[in-house]
Amino acid sequence: MTAFAVSLGLTLLLEVPVAYCWGLRSRHDLTVAVLVNVLTNPAVVLLNGLLSAAPWWAVQLPLEAAAIAVEGFCYRHCGEDVRRPYLLSLCANCISYGAGLALNVIF
Repeated sequence: MTAFAVSLGLTLLLEVPVAYCWGLRSRHDLTVAVLVNVLTNPAVVLLNGLLSAAPWWAVQLPLEAAAIAVEGFCYRHCGEDVRRPYLLSLCANCISYGAGLALNVIF
């Protein structure tokens, strides 16, 4: 359970500021930024753990691609003023994923 909380917490600490820098300023759009990560992060972490016997690329690449697609869809259809929602999702997830890789190397 701790891994889920740490992963979600770090994801929110990284991806919500990315959304803010992207131009999301309203309370509504920033709430969407939080909720898309609450929706996708635990599912990705759980499935990654369950499928860990497979090669990392066969698990993580499709999971991250699915998270990017779902988040982009949510930004597009639930956000009020989100420009280029799928690109926002891609950038935020790349930053978050990269930070996670760096933390795993450090710790």
